[in-house]
Amino acid sequence: MTSSDRTVLPPGALDAVGARVGVSLVGDPDAARAELGVVCGQFNGGITVRLLDGVLTAAARHGIAPDSITTVWVPGAFELPLAAQHLAEAGTVDAVIALGAVIRGDTPHFDYVAGQCAAGLQRVALDTGLPVAFGVLTTDTVEQALERCGGDDTNKGFEAAVTVLAMVDVLGRIPGTEQ
Repeated sequence: MTSSDRTVLPPGALDAVGARVGVSLVGDPDAARAELGVVCGQFNGGITVRLLDGVLTAAARHGIAPDSITTVWVPGAFELPLAAQHLAEAGTVDAVIALGAVIRGDTPHFDYVAGQCAAGLQRVALDTGLPVAFGVLTTDTVEQALERCGGDDTNKGFEAAVTVLAMVDVLGRIPGTEQ
């Protein structure tokens, strides 16, 4: 059991909140029709390509056509935020998914790359107003990374795609905003 198994949102909880407030919006990944930008790190590329497969599976499952997806490959995770920013600012995508793998080793490299990658991607989202999903694995071992990019719905690339589709939908429905 992982911590997410113990902290999962109970069934009906969002409906219960909705009954107690004036407006309660929840993003529906099936409602979003979006152009997606996917930035992928080539370092640990055997992991990244599995994450990308998860993105493509989720996109297809939620009705996103393959020609609505642009992929950009960069050397590694540290370079993901800059490519994400360029995609977001180009105005050709509605959301960006960043994919990569930073695996802890014997040096402090992990601490610098993972943290800066996360901070940079968050800044892209906040500066551009576009959803940016953090599909970058930050694991202690290669085995842990492989467990998170399998062929099922627990693939973190799959989860990242569902996340941005839900965000595109919910941001487009917030009263008084334009998406």
